[in-house]
Amino acid sequence: MLTIQGGKASRFCDGVSRRDFLKVGGLAMGGLSLSQLLALEAQAAQKPGAGKRSSHKAVIMVFLAGGAPHQDMFDLKPDAPSEIRGEFKPISTNLPGLQICEHMPMLAKMADKYAVIRSLVGARGEHASHVCMSGYDMAAQEQGKWPCLGSVASRMQGPVDPTVPPFVSLSQRMGHAPWANPGEPGFLGLAHAPFLPHGQVMEDMTLKQLTPTRLSDRRKLLAAVDRLQRETSPVLEGSDAVTQSAFDMLTSNKVFQAMDVEKENPKLRERYGRGSLKNVDDGGPMWNDGLLIARRLVEAGVRCVTIGYGRWDYHGNNFGQCKERLPILDQGVSALIQDLHDRGMADDVSVVVWGEMGRTPQINKDGGRDHWPQVNSALVACGGMKTGQVIGSTTPDGAYADQRPVHFKEVMATLYRNMGLDTDNTFVPGPNDRPTRLLEGYSAVEELI
Repeated sequence: MLTIQGGKASRFCDGVSRRDFLKVGGLAMGGLSLSQLLALEAQAAQKPGAGKRSSHKAVIMVFLAGGAPHQDMFDLKPDAPSEIRGEFKPISTNLPGLQICEHMPMLAKMADKYAVIRSLVGARGEHASHVCMSGYDMAAQEQGKWPCLGSVASRMQGPVDPTVPPFVSLSQRMGHAPWANPGEPGFLGLAHAPFLPHGQVMEDMTLKQLTPTRLSDRRKLLAAVDRLQRETSPVLEGSDAVTQSAFDMLTSNKVFQAMDVEKENPKLRERYGRGSLKNVDDGGPMWNDGLLIARRLVEAGVRCVTIGYGRWDYHGNNFGQCKERLPILDQGVSALIQDLHDRGMADDVSVVVWGEMGRTPQINKDGGRDHWPQVNSALVACGGMKTGQVIGSTTPDGAYADQRPVHFKEVMATLYRNMGLDTDNTFVPGPNDRPTRLLEGYSAVEELI
C-alpha cells in the first residue's frame, strides 16, 4: 500500500492523524488496492470482447436517495384534493405548458434544456440505488449479477486517458448502506468497479474548511505527490505495467486537478452553490461542489460519474424538508446543465436526476408521503437528447402512469445509446464469457432520440 506522508503529524477535531492521510488502498473498491484492480482489468482486457477506446461520451447520474416526491417536484396536481395536492404551488417554466414546483425557480427558467419523464415505472419499492445505476432491481441483481452503467462503459469502452479511471463515484458513505452503493460491476468483475475518492482524501482535496492548517496540509500533499513522481520514476522503470499504471493514475495531475474546485472561477462556484459534505440523516450529503467536480472529472476523461444526493425518504414533514432542500437541488442541477451548455459539452454528456421510487398520493397523518414504487419522475438533460418536453403522464392523483409508461431500463438504454453503446445490438461478456444482452426487450426512449 502506497502512503504519501503529509509531514509533521497533526490531529483534528475528528481525531484523525493527517501524517498518513493519503493511502492508496483506501481509494479502491471492496478493500482491493488500485494495483490489484488494474491487474484484474489487465486480465479482463485479454479476453474476447474487451473494451477499446472510443469517443468521449459520458454520463453524470444524480441519485436522489430514498425516493423523492414526484408530485411535489415535477408532477404537481393543483386540482386534486388537499390531502393529495399538498402545500406547494406550481410555477410556469420557459416551456409552454410545463409547470414545476415553486421551490425550483432556477430549473423553471431553463426547461428547454431538459426533459421531464413523468411516467417512470419498473421499481419494486427497494430502498437501494441499484435500479438507478443499472436498470435492474435488487432481486434481479442477486440472481443475475447485472452490472451498472459505469462498469459497462469501463469494460466496453475502456479509459479515455490511461491515467484517469473511466468510472468514478462521488457517493459518500451513508447510514443506510444500499443508498450509498455507487454502482456494482456484477458479472463484469471488480476490474470495472468504480474509483472511490472517499472520506478524508475527499475533504483534503476539496478544502471544505479552508483553514491555514488545512491549506498547509494540502500544499504538503501536492508537494509530496510531485516529489514522489520524481523520486520513484527510476525505481518503477523495471516494474510491471500494472504497478506503473497504478502509480500513474494515483499521482496523475489530471485527477487531482479535477477534484480541486478551488481552481474554478469563484463566480461559477457560487452559481453551483457549495452545499455541504454533512450527511442528511442516514442519507447522503447535499454537496453541490460534487456536481461541479463531476463536470470537471468528465473533462479530465471520466466516462461515468455517480453521486448520491441527499435523503428524500420523507414519511413525516415532507413539505418542511422539501422546502429546505429543493432549492439546494435546484441551484446545483440547474448550474450543472447550464455549465455543460456553456462549455460545449451538452451533446456529449448526459445528465439524469432520479430516485428509486415515488411517493404515495395520499399525505399521511405525519405530513409525509410513504413509499410508492408504482410511478416516479425523472429529469434528463444534455447528451444530444431532444429536450424541452414532457414524456408521459400520471393519473389525476399521481398514483399510476396514465400515458406512455417509461421503464427504468428504457432510460438506461437511452443513456447507453448516448454513450455509443446500442443495447439492441451490443452484447457484453456475461458469466463464463457468454455473450449477454444488457437490457433484453428494452430500447432507448424514442421521444428523446
